[in-house]
Amino acid sequence: MSKSRWTTAVALAVGLMIPLSVFAQEITVWRSPACGCCHLWAKHLEASGMSVKMIDANDLAKIKAERGISSELAACHTAVVAGYAIEGHVPAKEIRRLLAERPDAIGLAVPGMPNDAPGMDSDSKEPFDVLLVKKDGSTAIFAKYQ
Repeated sequence: MSKSRWTTAVALAVGLMIPLSVFAQEITVWRSPACGCCHLWAKHLEASGMSVKMIDANDLAKIKAERGISSELAACHTAVVAGYAIEGHVPAKEIRRLLAERPDAIGLAVPGMPNDAPGMDSDSKEPFDVLLVKKDGSTAIFAKYQ
């Protein structure tokens, strides 16, 4: 194989590995044992190729605080993927984008439980924002869903 073909082959292989690593991420999710929608959100993530580990937890407030998630950003479950906190029903598409872009941040949050968020299984439409949670606790809109 010529040097230019070998270089092209290596570049292509490396380029393919990056997106595959984003899709194959393992996500650990802490949830209340009484919550039913968390499993529906996990199914949404699994359908996009992610591996989900669910852990029942009775003290979610402590888990959220340990990961820098304020009560204003709280939802029904907290997850961690590649060192980032994921709070609430964040769409898989935005988690993949976070992992691809790797911003200097705590993670993503969808506060509350919007009806139209993945895993909520509601027929009613409710716009929601996915927030980037910065290291100082402030937020910025990462994505809007209408």
